[in-house]
Amino acid sequence: MAIITLTTDFGERDHFVGAIKGFIYSEINDAVIVDISHQVSPFNILEAAYILKNAYKSFPKGSIHIIGVDSELTPENRHIAVTIDGQHFIGADNGILSFLTQEINPEKMVEINIHDRIESVFPVLDVFVKVAGHIARGGTLEVIGRTIDSIKTLKGLSPIINTAGNHITGNVIYIDNYGNVITNISRAIFEKQRKGREFELYARNHKFDVIHEKYSDAINFTLEKHKRNEDGKKLAIFNSSNLIEIAIYRSNLDTVGGASTLLGLNYRDTVTIGFL
Repeated sequence: MAIITLTTDFGERDHFVGAIKGFIYSEINDAVIVDISHQVSPFNILEAAYILKNAYKSFPKGSIHIIGVDSELTPENRHIAVTIDGQHFIGADNGILSFLTQEINPEKMVEINIHDRIESVFPVLDVFVKVAGHIARGGTLEVIGRTIDSIKTLKGLSPIINTAGNHITGNVIYIDNYGNVITNISRAIFEKQRKGREFELYARNHKFDVIHEKYSDAINFTLEKHKRNEDGKKLAIFNSSNLIEIAIYRSNLDTVGGASTLLGLNYRDTVTIGFL
């Protein structure tokens, strides 16, 4: 039984996701298909990378992950299959998988070369599912591709640290369903540069001098509820990915709003930290 996940920017309205699932069952009738997300913003490879990195760790070894974001085959966008941390990833060489290989060296990488045997205008269905079926049946990557030594690196993954080591410049890489704003500044980088110093974190004209471990840490529960100023309270935390996140306590984009809307923070915006 093969576990196959799907991460795409196809949405739910069109036939694409259904067609892919049907073809997977035609190839592997006992497959277990898991939708990681089909709501990635169109062609947003950084967003897809963030979602996939945080989801795949929960899956067992041998799982197969199909990535349908920016997947058209071009001279600059080859198709690859990569084994990382005992799991298999099939997609385009557009930088998405470099978010995973930052921390874990890939065990095997190949450029898929079965295109001359498959007439395809829908590579996620025609090519990626064929490769997934091959892997699920115990096939090796070398049969469907030639070994490669490197893959494209996704720009914007790492923040910039000045030569004096007292300033970090990062960027917004993801905005979640609550409007929380996730940056590319990790706890490890922050602590390494901080060296016990006080700091000021700026996101646009909003300043933070505390980074919490969880959302509720920003609330003083010793006060009576009507005195806590909970709604709309802005805060910074280390999220479950150990990245710095700017949030609004108990945010709701339909009512109080979220950090992205209330603080005017958008994808790729700059976030800075100065150590004092």
